[in-house]
Parts: sequence; C-alpha cells; structure tokens
Amino acid sequence: MDINGYCAPGFEALFDAFATNFRVHGDVGAAFCAVQHGEVVASLWAGTEDRAGERGFEEHTLVNVFSSSKGVLALLALQQVAAGRLDLDIPVAHYWPEFASAGKQDVTGRQLLCHRAGTIAFRERVPDDLIYDWPAALEKVAATEPWWQPGSEQGYAPFLYGWTLGGLIEKASGVPLLDLYRQMLAEPLQLDGGFGAVGHRSQRIADVGPLKKPLPELRDNAIGRSIKEDRQGPVATAFTNPVSLMMGTNGDEWRGALIPAANGHFSARDLATIYGDLASEAPELLSLDTLREATREQSRGRDRILQTEVAFGCGFILSGAAKDLHFGSDAGFGHPGAGGSVGFGDPKNGVGFGYITSRMGQSLFMDQRAIGLVECLYRLI
Repeated sequence: MDINGYCAPGFEALFDAFATNFRVHGDVGAAFCAVQHGEVVASLWAGTEDRAGERGFEEHTLVNVFSSSKGVLALLALQQVAAGRLDLDIPVAHYWPEFASAGKQDVTGRQLLCHRAGTIAFRERVPDDLIYDWPAALEKVAATEPWWQPGSEQGYAPFLYGWTLGGLIEKASGVPLLDLYRQMLAEPLQLDGGFGAVGHRSQRIADVGPLKKPLPELRDNAIGRSIKEDRQGPVATAFTNPVSLMMGTNGDEWRGALIPAANGHFSARDLATIYGDLASEAPELLSLDTLREATREQSRGRDRILQTEVAFGCGFILSGAAKDLHFGSDAGFGHPGAGGSVGFGDPKNGVGFGYITSRMGQSLFMDQRAIGLVECLYRLI
C-alpha cells in the first residue's frame, strides 16, 4: 500500500501508524490530517475511493462522516451566538414560532445543542423520502412531540438534531443554512466539502461500505441490543425512522440532500482545519468567550439513546477517560461519526485532528484506526 502525503520532521512515525490501518485494520480508502499551532504536521491519504477500486484516494477526497457533521453544524450555531443573533437560553419558539407545538414551547437552543430537548425521533412513521425534503423535514420536526419532558434527561438525537438545530440557525440568522456554511466556514477556510456532497470545492467523493472484517469492539453493543429488544422504543425509532436514514448513503438523493446531522461530506484536512482553529490561542471562527462556554460541560450522564455515559458541551462531545472518547487531552472536544471518522480539537496542545474512512466499523465512537493515530500523534508532540 502506497501512503501519500506529508509528515513534518519528527512526525514520520505517523506514516506507519496510518499504514497499519490498511495492513491490519482493513482500511481501503482513508485520509488523516493533524494541525498543531496552525501548522500541518501530517496530511496522509491512501487507497481507493470507489467500489471498483479504480480511482485513487486524494487529499481532497470527501467522505460521508455521518455524525462528525454535528460538530460543524454546532459551530455555525455558536457563530450566530457570537454575532448576537441567537440566545441559547431563550425558547427556540422565539425564533421559530411553529416549534412551540406539542409541548416544546420552553425548549431552548442550549437544550438542543447538549441533547436535553427530548426531540430524539419522529413519533410516528414518516415517508422514506421526507429526509430529502428540507422544508418538509423542518415542518415535521417542528410539530414533533418530545419523548420526555424537555430538560429532564439526556438523549442523543442521531438525525433530528440536524433539522431542529439547522432550522433554528436559519430562523435566527435569516440566511439559508447552506449559504451560511459557505459564508462562515467553507470560503474563509477554503474547505473541500460541506453538508451533502455536491456544490463544494472538491468533486471527489468516496463510496462508503462496511469493513470486510469487523474490528474488535471496545464497548458492549448496547444500542444494537436495545433496538432488538424494543423495535418501537426510542432507541430503535431514533435510528430507523424512516429506514432511509440507514440506507442509500452512496445514492444521489442522499448526496444531494441537506441532512446536516448525518450527511456532511468532508476531507480529513477540512476537519483538522476547523478544529485546529478552535484549538488555537486566537481562534478566528469564534470568540474565546463563546468557545469556552461551548466547551464547558453542559450535560453528563448515561444517555438514553447512546446507552452509555457521555458528556456534552454545546454541540461537542467532551473528552473522556475511555480511549474511544479521548480527544488528545482532558481539554479536548469534537465529534466522532458512525463508521470511524472523527474530528476534534485539543486546546491544551493546540491540535486539530481529522480522520476519514470509507470503510465503516461498528464502534459507537472512535475505533482502533483513529485511536492508533491519536496515540501515535501524542507520543510525538
């Protein structure tokens, strides 16, 4: 396997750590980028991006990073906070009156960001094509009843997070979400990708698929067990209503839609660039005061949907002691995505980290591929 890219002097060991993911862990197409104090210390890519294995993976290849999209969406919300257009502690309905229905009149933006709003899934079965219709999805989520009293419990919203928070951002800013993303992030940082897979600087898109040989699990598969035990319960419904949320991620409809909790397509360099700025001493994307508040613990507990203990800031998962949630240091914050992709920032060490892969593992958070790169990187800094 030829490894392409660059490692700064003193960081050459990352070549072998990245190659190990192909030799041992089954990667077929992947990229990794790390930034420290504003300088790229590694940008590596290898393998192929299409199912036929004919197109080589490039530095600017985009991969569907699934829930790693949530951290980018949260950043857009926080930028509206910093600009004075959004107050996280007043009801969402102040900006979006329709959202007040079905008992959500007191839900705040802060509760949405730290997964305490109770809006974790649609209550009734919805058509498969709803997820491809942004206005219809916003209308539906505004009418959805919470699964429990808002504010009373922590429950991760795998998909509705994108429509609830995305709708709030649009209403508060008065700007369509995709336009806001281009203005506030894509153009200033010259990012390769964004939400969906079309209309970005890069047109290279990797097909995603499962790892041929599953990696050893780092945690008990409590989510899978909960889904099997109660097909109508909140866990199963959050991930499978509609079933199109779990299928068709290589299709044109998925790639052309706006599903901001799950269909962000980014390069590893994109994620490292975003989090590298947030981890710097003088971030350009947010004021330090807003960033400190966003990365302060807002909620911690055994999550009703993730079925394990997780700590959230405002839109970011906070670093924990477990390897699969340790974002470099105890000051780290970021967001992993289904399958293995992850982006995080570590202000203690000035690090921005991005890893993307086209071969999806089954781990809930990071798996051995990203963990190996994190551990190698931190032995060198």
